[in-house]
Amino acid sequence: MIKSGLPFHRGGETLKKITRIMIDKKLLLIAALLLASCTSDLMTEGSDGGSQNTAASHKIVNTSVNAEAGSLLVYFDDAAIGSLEQAAEAAAKTRSVATRAGIVSVDEILSELNVSSLNRLFPVDTRNEERTRAAGLHRWYELQFDTEVDLDLAAQKLSAVAEVANIQFNTKLEKMWDGKATPLRSDAPAMSADTRSIVWPFNDPELKRQWHYINKGDKAVAQTAREGADINVEDAWKLTAGDPKIIVAVVDEGVKYTHPDLAANMWVNTREMTGTTGVDDDGNGYVDDYYGYNFVTNGPISWDVVDDKGEGDSGHGTHTAGTVAAINNNGIGVCGVAGGSGNDDGVRLMSCQVSSGTAAGSGSTAVMARAFKYAADNGASIIQCSMGIKGGGYTSDNQYASSAKAEHDALAYFIATSNCDVIDGGIVVFSAGNDALDRAGYPGAFRDYISVTSFSPDFLPASYTNYGPGCNISAPGGDAYIASNMTATVLSTMPSEVNDGSDYGYMQGTSMACPHVSGVAALGLAYALQQGKHYTRNEFISMLLTSVNDIERYLDGTKSSNGTMYLENYRKKLGTGTVDAYQLLMQIEGTPCLKVGVGAEELVPLTQFFGGSATNLTYTGVSMSAADMAKLGIEAAPTMAYGKLKIKCTKSGVAKITVTAIGGGDKVGTGTVMGGMTITKEFAIIARGVQAENGGWL
Repeated sequence: MIKSGLPFHRGGETLKKITRIMIDKKLLLIAALLLASCTSDLMTEGSDGGSQNTAASHKIVNTSVNAEAGSLLVYFDDAAIGSLEQAAEAAAKTRSVATRAGIVSVDEILSELNVSSLNRLFPVDTRNEERTRAAGLHRWYELQFDTEVDLDLAAQKLSAVAEVANIQFNTKLEKMWDGKATPLRSDAPAMSADTRSIVWPFNDPELKRQWHYINKGDKAVAQTAREGADINVEDAWKLTAGDPKIIVAVVDEGVKYTHPDLAANMWVNTREMTGTTGVDDDGNGYVDDYYGYNFVTNGPISWDVVDDKGEGDSGHGTHTAGTVAAINNNGIGVCGVAGGSGNDDGVRLMSCQVSSGTAAGSGSTAVMARAFKYAADNGASIIQCSMGIKGGGYTSDNQYASSAKAEHDALAYFIATSNCDVIDGGIVVFSAGNDALDRAGYPGAFRDYISVTSFSPDFLPASYTNYGPGCNISAPGGDAYIASNMTATVLSTMPSEVNDGSDYGYMQGTSMACPHVSGVAALGLAYALQQGKHYTRNEFISMLLTSVNDIERYLDGTKSSNGTMYLENYRKKLGTGTVDAYQLLMQIEGTPCLKVGVGAEELVPLTQFFGGSATNLTYTGVSMSAADMAKLGIEAAPTMAYGKLKIKCTKSGVAKITVTAIGGGDKVGTGTVMGGMTITKEFAIIARGVQAENGGWL
């Protein structure tokens, strides 16, 4: 969880005196506001006083619980904007900070609050101001004032002003990860001999430890590890490993953009990089935003801010960024899901920093909302955000949308923005939460965002993961409790400054599951570019959420993790299934996938591909290369029986198979013989320990 300031320790006469002074100061401020309110609309006596109070209160969209002190977000009536902008312009001419709105009723209250700044929540971006105004985002302002002022009283005062449409407390989100990072050491336990002998697709030495990409059931990861409990990316990489035209915004702690396994895949704002230091060269409202921006400190990106108590940055942003797009095939460290092939072809990472040590404002609504809009305006197609509110904080989409209005408005703006030729809008990916609750946490639970649950190398839910309503899809997040070390968690990049000198480390959480889905989505967009495809946002997300493997058949009995887990409680509650990169690329390619289990002979119906008369066709052949048969451990060549493919795989993997049939007879027509027409269909076989018999809809 993001900490807001230092702990408060009681004890000592001096501290008691200081406390009394602070309380007296706060009481004086509250008294002044109450006295002034006697003449305000809020406290007006009369027959309709009650209705006035109620109407004003309805403008306040959320509560002050876990809110930033000395800060309010105000959504002004459209008619007030002209005065606000004139006041801001006047302040700019004198090189002063705007503290007044130019509206008498508003300025009276701003004066009472001793407001130190009144600024647009979303700075003017000269390139995108028209669509900003069309979305109404220019009406959001942030007020900053004395932190001793009672927030609820200040909100009530402002809500009584006719020119104010809504007021939102500047509340905070939580990080979605479980525990501290464990550094990867040079003396880390070796993987099994079988794993070490595998010919890996890239030369990154630690790829063999990333079970979450390619899981061979290595017992060095966990005794309960199951082959195929991964994102099935190995064969996907043969088709695409990324594309620099695809930008993923990492909304998190700052990403270490100098990291040797990340630097080449960082998004670069070229106009700022080649411009003048201290100048907003591209006119987007942010100065020197070379690789993104630190929205907490309004300055350069950081990743190593830690106080003298050890509180602060954890490497979380760098870790999630590495899962999305650590550089592949560069001979060092780890791989990223969409990190390229070593030919400068990985997707690009934009660091949108919303947490910075213990700084005030870390994780707040204001910084989150600005980060979301920045991502839209600067080219991102995917938002990767491993943050949220504890499950149960909101109970419905309507409650979230109305109570979290500023960030919801910013995300709606992102969703409506198309930044690549493949898709007509943005994709938003959140963590489901680490509370082990039977519902997803918001914002991820909202219907327009993808919420990710977590599984571990045993192909079972992680002990901490949320599940149930609002959860859309599952991905590897790891589970430290099923192994004697951290090998069963997720390995990725880390800032050495906060990781005992190591550039790599292990973490677990739905935070770690979330970037796997973002990375797979980025791979899909890259392949669609390569194929010249275009989709609506809903079409693409539908393909992503149905490109899954079934986890259901393992959800019986119990799992021993952080306590005893009753697996039946998770049935049909982890989302559509476990994300599968290869399946997504096959859907984009247009090649149908046939999912088969491992170890038993199966009859796979082809009715959905050959129509209702599939059993009436004359099948003339099933062809599969010897290499592909060996890959899946197929000893007897697949055949057709009554319109079904008869096949037995003994190894997990993927391969292509071609089925040939005759439609309109039992022979092909020739110049002298009347007959039918040859029908040929290529399929992708996906062999896993589990199988979704319904195409992924669970």
